[in-house]
Amino acid sequence: MEVRITSREMVKPSSPDLHLLKPFKLSLLDQLSPPNYVPFIFFYTKHSDSQFESFAQVSDHLKKSLSKTLNQFYPLSGRTKNNLCVSSYEEGVQYVEARVNACLSDYIEKTEGLFQTLLLYSKLFCYIPNSTIPQLAIQLSIFDCGGIALAFCCCHKILDASTVSAFLKSWAAFSRGSNGEIPNPDLLEAPSRFFPPIESTPPNTSMKGLFFNEGRRETRSFVFDANAIATLMFKAKSKRLELPSRVVALSAFLWKHAIRASRSTSGILKPAILSQSVNIRQKMKPQLPDYSIGNLFLLPITTYNSVEKDVELHDLAYLVREGVESVTGDFLELFQGEEGFKVMSNQLSQIAEIVSKGNAQFYILSSWLNTLEGKEDFGWGKPTLFSIPGVDSHNREFSNCIILKGTGQHKAIEAWVTLSDKEMAFLEQDPEFLAFASRNP
Repeated sequence: MEVRITSREMVKPSSPDLHLLKPFKLSLLDQLSPPNYVPFIFFYTKHSDSQFESFAQVSDHLKKSLSKTLNQFYPLSGRTKNNLCVSSYEEGVQYVEARVNACLSDYIEKTEGLFQTLLLYSKLFCYIPNSTIPQLAIQLSIFDCGGIALAFCCCHKILDASTVSAFLKSWAAFSRGSNGEIPNPDLLEAPSRFFPPIESTPPNTSMKGLFFNEGRRETRSFVFDANAIATLMFKAKSKRLELPSRVVALSAFLWKHAIRASRSTSGILKPAILSQSVNIRQKMKPQLPDYSIGNLFLLPITTYNSVEKDVELHDLAYLVREGVESVTGDFLELFQGEEGFKVMSNQLSQIAEIVSKGNAQFYILSSWLNTLEGKEDFGWGKPTLFSIPGVDSHNREFSNCIILKGTGQHKAIEAWVTLSDKEMAFLEQDPEFLAFASRNP
């Protein structure tokens, strides 16, 4: 299947007043976040009642509404400068058009290793030392059948899942002819007021060492239906945790089997560290909206220290819940102000040292449920499929990672799991795991 690039351009905000906008300050959380591209793709089947008669009309309409949306989300059009701010808003967002000589349904059925061909960059989930890269790159691909793929590469320097979701909702609204304006633009830059940046960040304070390291890793997608999740919620109960949520129960189950895969393939019973991404916008005082731009999340650490051979689901579920609930208003205050950098860098350094010495297994878990849902309608219906391209031979650097997101099935959850190739091979043959998980093609 051939994917042929037909055009490349930079889409810029349509406002003539870009030069009047001041540089957008990074927050301390942004400064510590290593730049890397996170990809995802929306697939749309051709609708007979679409208002657009040609691919050219679709693309032209998307570009105009994107340009309008960038007037509000103007930092997405700029470039990072010296790890302190974003400016040069006239640079724009990278936008590419392509044609695919295949039918959308055939392409989706043969997803293994193909989704990367619909993305502008091949180095995904990899540390990018060049700080002047675009914040956002978009590729619009048309299939022979009229189906469409809208692919995104989002730089994690200032874009977390909530920021991306708010941007997409605004863009989709403008594209449909609705009001996509944000209520209070002054809150875009609020993160830097709560977490002020420092003049320079020493190299060892970056999260690079935890998120990126060389190794042979593979990504697989698994689906857990409503019945499987309900059963896991029941099994995760304990006196300490009487009502585990869907996310807590499934997170604990995935963590358990990642630990089991690691211990079985290595023969070593190491402690296991889980770092969960917790959106802090609603935990701030005052609360911040989803459109506040930046990495407004913290990564509370939970450690399973037991070296017993049997890992109990209810023990891990309790630890998962405790990790999320540890992020309170008082906890957030530790990371704010001038002392915030010292507290955060000390914590990161301690964890990085433990992991780098091979004294513990490290896992990252992020839930996109109720945040980045992949239901954006740009004027031709909602996506048929919302997919995350995985780690392959082009990008071996990403750490052990689990991302949870919704599916088209009722109350089902898709888990996007990245582990070493040996651990993944074990997981795919683990009968206890497969009793609840179905491999997603």
